[in-house]
Amino acid sequence: MIGALFSLAKPALHALDAETAHQLTIRSLSLMPPVSLTSDDPRLAVDVFGRHVPNPVGLAAGFDKQCEAPDQLLALGFGFVELGGVVPKPQAGNPRPRVFRLTRDEAVINRFGLNSDGLEVARQRLERRRGRPGIVGVNIGANKDSTDRIADYVTCIRSLCGLVDFLTINVSSPNTPGLRDLQGEAFLDDLLARCVEARSEADRDGKTIILLKIAPDISLDALDAMVATALHRGIDGLTVSNTTIARPDSLQERALATETGGLSGKPLFVPSTKLLAETFLRVERKLPLIGVGGIDSAEAAWAKIRAGASLVQLYSAMVYKGPGLIGDIKQGLLRKLESENTNLAQALGRDAAAIAQGRF
Repeated sequence: MIGALFSLAKPALHALDAETAHQLTIRSLSLMPPVSLTSDDPRLAVDVFGRHVPNPVGLAAGFDKQCEAPDQLLALGFGFVELGGVVPKPQAGNPRPRVFRLTRDEAVINRFGLNSDGLEVARQRLERRRGRPGIVGVNIGANKDSTDRIADYVTCIRSLCGLVDFLTINVSSPNTPGLRDLQGEAFLDDLLARCVEARSEADRDGKTIILLKIAPDISLDALDAMVATALHRGIDGLTVSNTTIARPDSLQERALATETGGLSGKPLFVPSTKLLAETFLRVERKLPLIGVGGIDSAEAAWAKIRAGASLVQLYSAMVYKGPGLIGDIKQGLLRKLESENTNLAQALGRDAAAIAQGRF
């Protein structure tokens, strides 16, 4: 039913500019009353981060930036959703147009620049869903004009701890000038230390998960340092990866490819999955990983799991395939488990070494 409705609505949505269509989608979802979550096949359940996740397919940050429709999104069949990015003070982000569909490439370029209603509005919206079922997290960032960006992350953590299941430290968006500088070893060490301390102060039970989201464009030496810092500072996991500033030669939408911003969607699948596998080999199962980037099918999700992802997230593919994709991926994963007579735990990271070398 959901897939059929999207097929009918897609021509009208794609006749609008990408941001207007997206705003209309979020607004429509937010007006729907929350409904009971459906049960998933128990073979899809994942126990990770101290949570029982009903299925490994999650929504990536950036879809519901303003935390307007978490329960409605969970009801689409996601195992978990990530909202945001949220920054302390409201900010408009970059001028429009700032998001572009690369239709022939099944890709998106965005340069939103962390447009946000601000932390207080996000907190109020999350307060209203307190006690409802479903695993919800928030991606947090720093204001563009901040004079102390680390303090911005600390402020978000102190405010949101206890309201959500996890908080993702976003230092990898390419659309806020200087933000990726926080991925440097010294900055990152200070950032993670202060964020973990803030979590301890705001959530004495330590139930709020702290994740770090990294860029796909880093070198392996930088990855070594980031993994070592994450392990040393005791965060709970890594999300691999954010959008890329690279523009593969394979892109067909050559004119749109010249737009600045982060590229997501199908062209991101190979580089992000290779980086995921490299990360899995380095963490040695000491940290769970969330795999993001180019997931548009059960086969792509399965590759992320084999590369080392305990959970996966998607966003851009829904622009082209709609919310019916969620169920398709879950059913496809079940078929993989049946045909290979295995389970998700056994598949986790089994082909990481090969995938790191580009052998999918």
